[in-house]
Amino acid sequence: MVKSRRVQMLLVLVVLSFLLIHFLPCNNNTHKEEKPSPVHILILSSWRSGSSFTGQIFSQHPSVFYLMEPAWHVWVKMYQNSAKVLHMAVRDLVRSVFLCDMSVFDAYMSSQKKKSDLFQWETSRALCSPPACDSFSRSDIITAGNCKTICSKYPFSKVEEACKTYSHVAIKEVRFFDLKVLYPLLTDPSLNLKIIHLVRDPRAVFRSRENAMAVLKHDTNIVVGSQNTKGEMGPYNTMQVICKSHVEIYKAGSRAIPSFLKDRYLLVRYEDIVRDPLARAAQMYRFAELHFTPELQKWVHNITHGKGHGAQAFDIGSRDALRVSQAWRKTLPFQKIEKVQNVCKDAMDLLGYRLVQSEEEQKNMSLDLLFAQN
Repeated sequence: MVKSRRVQMLLVLVVLSFLLIHFLPCNNNTHKEEKPSPVHILILSSWRSGSSFTGQIFSQHPSVFYLMEPAWHVWVKMYQNSAKVLHMAVRDLVRSVFLCDMSVFDAYMSSQKKKSDLFQWETSRALCSPPACDSFSRSDIITAGNCKTICSKYPFSKVEEACKTYSHVAIKEVRFFDLKVLYPLLTDPSLNLKIIHLVRDPRAVFRSRENAMAVLKHDTNIVVGSQNTKGEMGPYNTMQVICKSHVEIYKAGSRAIPSFLKDRYLLVRYEDIVRDPLARAAQMYRFAELHFTPELQKWVHNITHGKGHGAQAFDIGSRDALRVSQAWRKTLPFQKIEKVQNVCKDAMDLLGYRLVQSEEEQKNMSLDLLFAQN
């Protein structure tokens, strides 16, 4: 009898041990390994539209791994092709970056590449802090100048290593002209993609492009073809292509058709950002599921309320952002404004930019009348 009870107890202990070994550890591991899926943010814009500054709003966030225009490498390597032909290669590169697979750059860069060979790498706070660089902390607000001086000698492998440690991956890109090209990324189960479509008044874009013509020459040739950049109408041909692309992107994104675009597209006007930086930054952070920290609020305010003029291409230092955004009204001849308005009328109507009818109106129209509220 006693022996029978001992056998029964042993059997119970064996069963309990089996359950503890095979079920409890499994549940614990599952709990430990669960973590939110990364959020992928694409800032979709065009050249000279305030996208570098908008990119910095995300780059400076301690939860974000950011790259500025990685598709630059595709366009440099495959410059003989048109923007439309290059769309697929650009999309594939962007997808790989979102997944932190930096081997995609092997097709466009030297096998001996370093982190500092990546286009505008120093504008990424993530590449200026651990594990990509040990000289700053992740919570620091880091300027590109300081980063470039201190963090340039790290190996390219640090780019991928750093990317995998962040909850959000953000890319700023100016080389997409059709939202439909991005549909495979929006339906890709491995991505959680959100698109911020940044636009700017075409008159301001035109004026800024005039000041950066030499820097943009290579890209402009790819956008419209070298023959269409020549002569008096060359700059307006480029603006026409850019404005048309914004119209098509906005129509597709705002109508949320197909359904996978619902809640994953946000239109932002640069003029609205500089008029109320904190409110618009907060809006973009909410959309991207990011917390707007007091430190970032202070940085956003300071960088948009400085005394700088923003004269250099890709310059993202402190400036009087509202005044700079309106510089075209005092420096761009009305004859040029008329031509820009003519080729970009559809975009201006759709995006809420009002036409000016005379030189006097150009100088005197209030901001509230010039920009309709979206």
